[in-house]
Amino acid sequence: MYRARGTERAVALLFHQAGSNAAEYVPIAPRLTRLGLTCLAIDQRAGGRMWGRGNRTVARLGRSTDFLAAYPDLEAAVAWARKHRPKGPVLVWGSSYTAALVLRLAAEHPKQVDGVLSFSPGEYLGPGEPVRGWASEVRQPLFVTSAPGAEVYAAARIIEVSPSPDKQQFVPQVGVHASSILREDRNPGATEPVWQAVAAFLTRVIGETAAPGSSHRMR
Repeated sequence: MYRARGTERAVALLFHQAGSNAAEYVPIAPRLTRLGLTCLAIDQRAGGRMWGRGNRTVARLGRSTDFLAAYPDLEAAVAWARKHRPKGPVLVWGSSYTAALVLRLAAEHPKQVDGVLSFSPGEYLGPGEPVRGWASEVRQPLFVTSAPGAEVYAAARIIEVSPSPDKQQFVPQVGVHASSILREDRNPGATEPVWQAVAAFLTRVIGETAAPGSSHRMR
């Protein structure tokens, strides 16, 4: 867990992409703490070895599951956040397949989820368009971004049906898949415009914050 610098304004639950683990957010979460967010990044049961370490949940299970089977892990994180912060904002942040699942979280738990950030959502979760269906029930503030190209069109089809009065699709000139778009090691020299868009969205949703001191990582 990464605690907010200064006043905690919200809790952000950070969910990784396919084949990945919580270390996806090692270079991302500290900057979020400076924006007033306490962040929890988890190892879902659908993941693997990336970023120099393995997925501990997958290791305990002995295998990686399919994407939908990881949904209870996201729900458990929301339950933890609500215990930690019963009244304040809880934001859910998804990357690739979890960018789709956070829309389901927001649709099915509208009283527990106060905002959504979805990085490279798509119809990854079976036949038909279940993700678009969940998006049609998302009324919370919603931020979506993707790598330029086909991902943008896939995300646009999803976000267009959301009835949220505060929804934004940020289309970068340069970018890569999922939350990696904010990592300099994956998107060198092109992260700052995306960070600025994320920060502006967060300011609208949770307000501005002064962040003295330094972030610290909790195990």
